[in-house]
Amino acid sequence: MSLRYWLAALVASVILLSSCLTVAAPDTVKITPLGSHDGEFCASDRALVLEDPKGLRILYDAGRTVAGADDPRLGKIDVVLISHVHGDHLGDRRIEAVNQGSCAQPQASISTTPNSNSVDIAVKKGARVIVGSEMASFLSRKVSSLGGNPDAVQLVRFGASRTIDGVSFTTVPAVHSNGLSGDFIEGELGENLKAAGLTAYVGPPTGYVVKFSNGLTVYLSGDTGVTAEQETVVRGLYGAKLAVINIGDTFTTGPKEAAYVIDKLIQPAAVIASHANEAATVKGKLQPNTKTATFIAQTKTLVHLPLSGRTIAFDASGNCTAGCSKGVGF
Repeated sequence: MSLRYWLAALVASVILLSSCLTVAAPDTVKITPLGSHDGEFCASDRALVLEDPKGLRILYDAGRTVAGADDPRLGKIDVVLISHVHGDHLGDRRIEAVNQGSCAQPQASISTTPNSNSVDIAVKKGARVIVGSEMASFLSRKVSSLGGNPDAVQLVRFGASRTIDGVSFTTVPAVHSNGLSGDFIEGELGENLKAAGLTAYVGPPTGYVVKFSNGLTVYLSGDTGVTAEQETVVRGLYGAKLAVINIGDTFTTGPKEAAYVIDKLIQPAAVIASHANEAATVKGKLQPNTKTATFIAQTKTLVHLPLSGRTIAFDASGNCTAGCSKGVGF
């Protein structure tokens, strides 16, 4: 064959290889749920690790299902986000290891008060802590008491933002309570609060809007009801393309209300269900007659299940590119 033929073939191969490499190496944000049981979406599951394409790793609401700073699933953590100080988010106790107890009732028997699971992890990982409202001053003292740098706890008020390694963080309102249990407060004050059935004031709860270096904007609802800001701020100002929404009902937005928030107010490309307060899956398959199934049936937006330990990757537009755990299977 002629030299011209081989040169043409070589050029064609280079073009094809270049095209394949572009498809195979997307600039994605990776999200990994850290729940109580591998491959399931369980009652106590709140925690997510979000990883920016440039490497920044964020732990969101560690709660009770992360086995402390030595949990092998954590890896490097650069930023810890805490939406509010209720024990199931801040972490008043934690699991010793995954897959203990049942999915409906995970065994989280190791107390982490008065410091909290979130603070323990942040100090041992040398991570920054980002919060809104008066939570910052309280948590900075907890960090200091464990030998960490109190300046690592950083405040972000509504309408403001902080940028760390190309990732922008801002807080948004959440309609919920934010009472600090006396278990987190040492001494007579903590005992008196518990005896009176009261909690301490640490400012309002928050959600987060996080914009990653690839352009993806993610809304993390924390615990919230329906708010006007979900349309005017989360969608109108920030244009979130991916949402993580609580669906547990009674204590937070219910599944039907959450579907309204997603389809009508935020209108993202995709949503990850969270805070269902139930054993939503068995062997990774969504179960019928659950709140999670109701949420998926009610919403027109593509729903992904946060199966513990299963990483889901998203591009700048909120489209899933790998590990897509869609809410189907029963």
